[in-house]
Parts: sequence; structure tokens; C-alpha cells
Amino acid sequence: MSFYAQSRIHTEQVLAGFQGLSLGALIATLKTWNDARITRQQLSVLSDRELSDVGLTRADIERVAKGQR
Repeated sequence: MSFYAQSRIHTEQVLAGFQGLSLGALIATLKTWNDARITRQQLSVLSDRELSDVGLTRADIERVAKGQR
């Protein structure tokens, strides 16, 4: 019972952060997060040499995943 109560409180806190967002905005936010996650994952498996071939370093992965130049 304690686990249920704690996870419910956590879920309510997470959902409170989405208050005021439309369903479309929520879906767009989740899609953006997932795209960045996939990009980060795919770049992370490349070797340093492969990253260098495309002009990146390990330090650039997070910036690229966020879509920054």
C-alpha cells in the first residue's frame, strides 16, 4: 500500500507539470524528447573516429541531440 501511495504522489507531481498544456503540445513535447533520446543513443554508439568523420566529438552529442548548432 505504501508503494502505491508513493507512486501515486510521484505520478501526480509529474502530471502537474503538464497542467495547462493541450494534448497536441504534450504530444509535441514527448516527440521532441524522444527524437533527442534516439539521436543521443545513436551518436553514443559511434567510435571517436566515426564521430570525427562527421565533424563531431563526444562533447558535441548533447548539443546535437537538442538541435543546437
